[in-house]
Amino acid sequence: MQVYQVNAEPGHPADHVKPLGYHGTEDKGYTVESGPISYAYPPIPVPIQPDQPVVSQPQSGLGPQGYIQGHSFPINVPPGLEYLTTVDQLFVKQEVELLEVLCGCETKNKYKVSNSQGQVIYSVKEDTDCCTRNCCDALRPFDILIRDSQEREVIHLSRPFACGSCLCPCLLQSIDVEAPPGIPVGRVVQDWSMCIPQFRVLDASGETVLRIKGPCFTFSLCGSVEFQILSKDGSTQVGKISKQWSGLLREFYTDADNFGLSFPIDLDVRMKAVMLGALFLIDFMFFEE
Repeated sequence: MQVYQVNAEPGHPADHVKPLGYHGTEDKGYTVESGPISYAYPPIPVPIQPDQPVVSQPQSGLGPQGYIQGHSFPINVPPGLEYLTTVDQLFVKQEVELLEVLCGCETKNKYKVSNSQGQVIYSVKEDTDCCTRNCCDALRPFDILIRDSQEREVIHLSRPFACGSCLCPCLLQSIDVEAPPGIPVGRVVQDWSMCIPQFRVLDASGETVLRIKGPCFTFSLCGSVEFQILSKDGSTQVGKISKQWSGLLREFYTDADNFGLSFPIDLDVRMKAVMLGALFLIDFMFFEE
């Protein structure tokens, strides 16, 4: 497990720095990969031009072009999530919608999910109707479809309508995650708190795996806004969700946001998918203007 200090940037720590809180084989405080191991060609991409999609998911047998051979990964990974076995950070970029800029009409949000090399691995699209988007605005219920480069829907997110006020603890925000669609893998639920945004990350059985803690103020001029990802007891930071400053014009005239997400590399891929759901829930709750 890689444990990030509060002021650490997403990515691997320096080689000469030992991970904080690491004690061998003790309980890590989150779900890790388990199950039989099969030798296959994992999704470790070689550098290509930025913003180019990853052309295929790894398969057994001959290694596809663009992937390095010689590693292994669990064979019980849901289809389309194979790539997540080898990453500890993702970047999410929301596309600018011209119709929103020109007339202020709320359109379906679209995003691209890429790795640290700029390779696009998933495309993301909101599935809502026009009335819901423009009447409920940031509180709107939605479905989000996450597809891989082969246009397979590999992750499905569902957010029910809920209250946006911290004074109404009976209707707090949540998002359900399925991977693949129809197979629940976890959910993110908001905890009641007066000033500090707090969430619990649950697995498919409802057990708390991780926690998320936000800042008191979710607005920062010319800077990033960070939500800490904590171990299940809340004592150790293991990653973060960062809403990145996108530039003055983009911030003030659009609601298109950029995010960074970091988590332990050995976190179960299903929980990595749930963390993507947490990112989109946070985007709608605090940054959808």
